[in-house]
Amino acid sequence: MDPVSVLDYRYGTEEMRDVFRANSYLNFLLEVEATLAEAQADIGIVPKEAAVEIRKGIPLVKRERVEEIESEINHDVMAVVKGLEEQVGNAGKWIHFGATSYDIVDTARALQHKKAIHLIEKALRELIASIANLSEKHRDTVMLGRTHGQWATPITFGLKMAVFTSELARHMERLSQLKPRIMTGKLLGAVGSGAAMHPNTLKVQSIVCKNLDLNEPLATTQILGRDRIAEVIAWGANLATSIEKFTLEVRNLQRSDIGEVAEAFNTEKQVGSSTMAQKKNPITSENVGGLARIVRSVLYSSYENNLQWHERDLANSSNERIILPQFYILLEFIIKKTENVFSNLYVNKEKMKENLDGAGGLPMAEAFVIALGKTELGRQDAHELVRNVTMEAEKKGLTFSQNIRESNEVKKYLTDAEIINCLEPNNYVGHSNEIIDRVLSSIND
Repeated sequence: MDPVSVLDYRYGTEEMRDVFRANSYLNFLLEVEATLAEAQADIGIVPKEAAVEIRKGIPLVKRERVEEIESEINHDVMAVVKGLEEQVGNAGKWIHFGATSYDIVDTARALQHKKAIHLIEKALRELIASIANLSEKHRDTVMLGRTHGQWATPITFGLKMAVFTSELARHMERLSQLKPRIMTGKLLGAVGSGAAMHPNTLKVQSIVCKNLDLNEPLATTQILGRDRIAEVIAWGANLATSIEKFTLEVRNLQRSDIGEVAEAFNTEKQVGSSTMAQKKNPITSENVGGLARIVRSVLYSSYENNLQWHERDLANSSNERIILPQFYILLEFIIKKTENVFSNLYVNKEKMKENLDGAGGLPMAEAFVIALGKTELGRQDAHELVRNVTMEAEKKGLTFSQNIRESNEVKKYLTDAEIINCLEPNNYVGHSNEIIDRVLSSIND
């Protein structure tokens, strides 16, 4: 059968796709049903031999048969129950005892979240390592800083990468904080009271969640509150925004008129354009940017899903079948793609120096304001003097460097050696190395 969704063949990894395939979801549901029976057997609700048979029946259940049953009875979870029941004989009467559908679904989803988040964490750690490596490698690579798209003061490429690294580290910290809330199961029944297995419900829930390595909820309705899912998707949307910001920086610095970094390009085989044969486009960064917008787009639906009639309705169910696989598959994919961009990034140090030199000293204007401000001139008058020097340079057709060297007013306060020192970009990168060290140390703690 030809695939319909690009998630099946173009975007995503097989490992993450496998978490959300129909067979995988069925196996998660069956695992919860078997674990429930085993927990109930531990406290005498279900015969132990029945729990053993239910566990043995899991590999025998076929998705095609479950789907056939569902087409007849129009209920997905009961189709799973009946499909398992067909394989375990008399033990089948104990399957799903005291449970409601979303006890099984939400607990199975929690297992999906746990596995998917493990893959996300792994990819995120690799991305952090790649960008941190660039920070260390280019701690002394001085380049133009830019604000408002205009030349600012010098910066090092290493500091730029340290800023990215620290932002990703914050995302990792946020994820560690929310994991306990999303990796939570539930077995509190039809309205959250646990009446069907009373007085043993809380004990059963505790055993099941412990055996599945999940957390227990304090209180629920028939379903876990969708604030949990909204939280993880909001986290992912935030991360996707950061990632798009990082790759947007690559795209801007790769512009022909800047040319300071570039994505890796296979000159032997890769085609940049169908018509412009010279092109080397930042296609991966652009691809990441487009997919990051899709990741953010599911956030609205996740908030809407937390709106439920009374103890629950069904409006979230169909929605989550779409947005959860889409969210996780695309998020992991763009993390991995971005890691590939930065681990293979070409950093053109010569072009960075050329662009910095081509600015004619303008990025060093602040250095002169500070140096002059330390004299009897004072900061405010120093700012006005340097501003006038820049305006005069433009009128005279001179560079800032040329004009400030010739300024008699400046020479009243600074020696020639001090002027030369102020014009050297390497002398004006502040605490860059110290900040880089702090960032790299923080991610290695």
